[in-house]
Amino acid sequence: MNGKCCAGFFITFEGIDGSGKSTQARQLAETLGARLTREPGGSPGAEQIRRLLVEGEAGRWSAETEILLFTAARRDHLEKTILPALEAGGVIVSDRFADSTRIYQGVARATLRDTVDRLHALMIAQEPDLTFVIDTDPKVALERGLGRGSGEDRFESFGVDFQERLRAGFLALAEEYPDRVRVIDGNRAPTAIAAEVAALARDALARRDHG
Repeated sequence: MNGKCCAGFFITFEGIDGSGKSTQARQLAETLGARLTREPGGSPGAEQIRRLLVEGEAGRWSAETEILLFTAARRDHLEKTILPALEAGGVIVSDRFADSTRIYQGVARATLRDTVDRLHALMIAQEPDLTFVIDTDPKVALERGLGRGSGEDRFESFGVDFQERLRAGFLALAEEYPDRVRVIDGNRAPTAIAAEVAALARDALARRDHG
């Protein structure tokens, strides 16, 4: 596997917890008639691992253990959901992918980016064609995330300083991968964000079709 495996088109959404990326991922998938998936999760086995990662106390796992769990979930997701969709020539939209592990465990929780990258190269070796980072004020996002009361707030429980580190990490990621990452101002009405995202996605798909 490599960065571009097949005829389909792979779009991901990233951002801090409560940034609104899940809403935007759903909206774009609906607009494009694309397959919608998520991480951690997106396949039966990965959904089981998801509960281990997003529920419970903040100190439940070390960053090193989280990397292994996320990689295991992502591998199953890749095999069962992402690659079949791409090989069929479809468009697939995922709420989070490998960039989240690069930032959460590689930067914000610990300095383990090299470990994350080596595991990714060995077990995943797939990159999105286009990534949207929904950039939202960390305090607003944290309040929104905790306010959901979903029970999946383990990472929100690390607090606003953690959210600030995450935001800085995602912005740095956009500089690292300028060809595929687009930073979107998330401090606006969801309809305005969705319109910008849809326009950028359609442009990327048109360039793919005519390239």
